[in-house]
Amino acid sequence: MLPRGRPRAMGVAVLLLLLLLLLVIGFFLFGRDPEYGLGTTATLDGDLYGGRNRSASSPQLLLPPKCEMLHVAIVCAGYNSSREIVTLMKSVLFYRKNPLHLHLITDAIARNILETLFRTWMVPALVVSFYDAEELKPLVSWIPNKHYSGLYGLMKLVLPRILPLSLARVIVLDTDVTFSSDIVELWAFFGHFSGVILLWLDRLQQTDWEQMWKLTAKRELLSLTATSLADQDIFNAVIKEHPELVHPLPCVWNVQLSDHTLAERCYLEAADLKVIHWNSPKKLRVKNKHAEFFRNLHLTFLGYDGKLLRRELFGCPNQFPPGAEQLQQALAQLDEEEPCFEFRQQQLTVHRVHITFLSHQPPPPQPHDVTLVAQLSMDRLQMLEALCRHWSGPMSLALYLTDAEAQQFLHFVEMSPVLSARKDVAYHVVYRDGPLYPVNQLRNVALAQALTPYVFLSDIDFLPAYSLYDYLRASIEQLDLGSRRKAALVVPAFETLHYRFSFPNSKAELLTLLDAGSLHTFRYHEWPQGHASTDYSRWREAQAPYRVQWSADYEPYVVVPRDCPRYDPRFVGFGWNKVAHIIELDAQEYEFLVLPEAFSIHLPHAPSLDISRFRSSPTYRDCLQALKEEFHQDLSRRYGSAALKYLTALQLSRSRA
Repeated sequence: MLPRGRPRAMGVAVLLLLLLLLLVIGFFLFGRDPEYGLGTTATLDGDLYGGRNRSASSPQLLLPPKCEMLHVAIVCAGYNSSREIVTLMKSVLFYRKNPLHLHLITDAIARNILETLFRTWMVPALVVSFYDAEELKPLVSWIPNKHYSGLYGLMKLVLPRILPLSLARVIVLDTDVTFSSDIVELWAFFGHFSGVILLWLDRLQQTDWEQMWKLTAKRELLSLTATSLADQDIFNAVIKEHPELVHPLPCVWNVQLSDHTLAERCYLEAADLKVIHWNSPKKLRVKNKHAEFFRNLHLTFLGYDGKLLRRELFGCPNQFPPGAEQLQQALAQLDEEEPCFEFRQQQLTVHRVHITFLSHQPPPPQPHDVTLVAQLSMDRLQMLEALCRHWSGPMSLALYLTDAEAQQFLHFVEMSPVLSARKDVAYHVVYRDGPLYPVNQLRNVALAQALTPYVFLSDIDFLPAYSLYDYLRASIEQLDLGSRRKAALVVPAFETLHYRFSFPNSKAELLTLLDAGSLHTFRYHEWPQGHASTDYSRWREAQAPYRVQWSADYEPYVVVPRDCPRYDPRFVGFGWNKVAHIIELDAQEYEFLVLPEAFSIHLPHAPSLDISRFRSSPTYRDCLQALKEEFHQDLSRRYGSAALKYLTALQLSRSRA
């Protein structure tokens, strides 16, 4: 809830904050000269620079103590802004040498994304606080506004209503800026305000900022039908009435790239640049002077590996994110000479996760709805369009990408008519880190973000039957799964070895292709035990779902409730990742029901690096065996004597090998 009835002294502090926050910093980051598009820059001090916008003659700023906490506030809403803030923070973290406290004013979408991102980013000496933007909407919704940012573009007017009263100074940033210098230099300008702050405190005791800007806004709106520059129109109007509030600062702190900018007046050479502001709706597509240089600077941070920014601040007591110190201790205890070191290291790796990387419109809630859950890397990207044609329902997909690949993926989706038209597909980027593919961690990310009551746990190289989505929903309803029946619905898996293949439209067509040798049961020649329990002979004739028993190494593709057990993240690379999950389902007494009209077909592709390593390296296979044994030990601890059958099956499997 918004605070009410603040005492007079607190009102003075709040107004001081606003002046420092918006009139001082906000304007030289966001202000705009209506004629030229030059950054309007401001301080509360006198003419410190001896001339208008002279970047080369800026005074030597007295930097704050090395370990002083710097505060930054950002308003962020929606999917696109959540992506923009990542690049902004990369540029800030790259240069910074001080601890940072981010104050993020977000809608529910951005908060969900950014909470996960910063929790998994695990940057030392970075504190992140979230505030609900919904609380501020009623305070600005009365202002007509044509700016593309909507109500969120007006919220800087009322930030003091939501930020802590104890916060004396804060830098306010838009998400579409890129730093090319240490943000502490910006913070250092506060050091020039000490005498003026005392002067303003004397005057602020008789001043009401909220009343000031509201009265000004109402007068302006008598002649303006709506604001076109959001909060900037109102700030400009306040400054016009109260010019004593601001004085010039170098506009190198706001090199604006809007269509009519004369930003080159702000700088003499590249070394002068401090902040690049992409304040045009065209963003990187602007064609201003030196835009190519600015674009390359921005793209450098866009593709920069974010894990490199996890570095500690030397000489400062680092405040570590939750779990970071324990993680470092666990990593330090690993023996790099141990044969399975890579496996152990990968299991302890915390990957940065950006959920719902693209705009997403979840389907309306339905009691029997099902989401296809899968994971992929860049080399499987070409399979997405075919999958979208086969599966008409919602999907939750985890992608294992580098920072640069994430931008390629974004471009790929934007350029694809098939993919860009699908808003019910949620893409979650897990950033690449480590030598082995974290397959089960990826599956868990995608599974955790599924929003329907049921999930179809598949792989990206399988194409489901065209009618499977509707058939699964009908089957879930007919079998009355819900809370009355704990079941995993098995979707029989097949494969073709042909790259050019006519996909069957029905079970009858599939059986014809199976008899002709164009199709096979999945991995019948390499790993028959993986799907033998599905009982394909019975499936051929089945008219109704039938129950099958778990057997060693069984790994079918199943439909289960969304709250099913998660995948065991210790299994990385290739081997036994799905097997362990099916064991967990069986241990929790899920019954396996094979659906008589369901099928999914695996398409051929080049083998992954991890499969090649499994096949060629005895050490790799030995490490996988060690993971299996540890998994069974954990099963015994959780399920007691009921887990004995899994250990017996493992021993029989080893004796056969």
